[in-house]
Amino acid sequence: MSYFILFICGIIAYIVSTLSGGGGALILLPIVGFYLSPSVVAPVVNLGNMIGRPARLILFWKDIQWKLVAFFVPSALLGAVVGAFIFVQLESDWIQLLLGMFLISTAFQFRFGKKKTSFSMKMWYFIPLGFVVTLISTLFGATGAVLNPFYLNMGLVKEKLIATKTANSFFAGFAQLGSYTFLGVLHGELWGYGILIGLGAIIGNIFGKRLLSKMSDESFRKLVVFIMTVSGVVMLVKYFT
Repeated sequence: MSYFILFICGIIAYIVSTLSGGGGALILLPIVGFYLSPSVVAPVVNLGNMIGRPARLILFWKDIQWKLVAFFVPSALLGAVVGAFIFVQLESDWIQLLLGMFLISTAFQFRFGKKKTSFSMKMWYFIPLGFVVTLISTLFGATGAVLNPFYLNMGLVKEKLIATKTANSFFAGFAQLGSYTFLGVLHGELWGYGILIGLGAIIGNIFGKRLLSKMSDESFRKLVVFIMTVSGVVMLVKYFT
C-alpha cells in the first residue's frame, strides 16, 4: 500500500507542480516522512523529482530559455555538492523560517497574482541564486517555489517558466544525486521509493501540460502566488511545531 500511495502522490504532486511552476514536492515531504525516516526524505524526494524531469524536458523542450540556464547551472552544481556535505552534518531548520517568510511575502509583492512583476531582475542574478537555492533544495528536498518570483520578474510565465526551471533542476539534480550516493545517504531500498515517485511524476507531467495549455497567463500567476504562499505557511508551521 505504501508503494501505491507514493506512486499516486507522485502523479498529484507533478500535476500541481506543472500548473503552478513548482511547489508540488511539498506534497511529498510529509507523506515520504510518514513512511521513511525524516533523515532520508530529501534524498528520496530529490530522486523522484529527477526521474520525472526528463519527461517534462521533452514536453516543454521548445520553451527552454537556454541563456538563463547557462547562468544558473554552474553555480547550482557547486551548491548541490556543498548542500549534500552540510546535509550529513548540520541541522538547518532555521532556513525554513526565512524561506517561509519570503514565500508568504510574494502574495503581497505580486498583489495576489494581479501584478506581473514585483522587482527588477537581471540575468546574472541567477548565478548566486543557482548556488543558494540548489544548496537549500539539497538540504530539504523541496524549495521549487522559492525561485518562482525571480522567474516571474524575468518575464517568464507558463511554459517558459516551467521549461527553464526544469532544465536548471535537471542538471543540478545530477550533482545532488551523485553527492547523496557518494556520502552514503541514498542507498538500497531508498532508490525503489524514489523511482516509484518518479514514475508517478512522469504521468503527472503529461496530464499537467494538457491542463496548463488551457490556462491564461494571469491565472497561472495567481496559482503560482497561491502555491508559494501555501508553501511558505507549510514551512513556518513545520518550523514552529
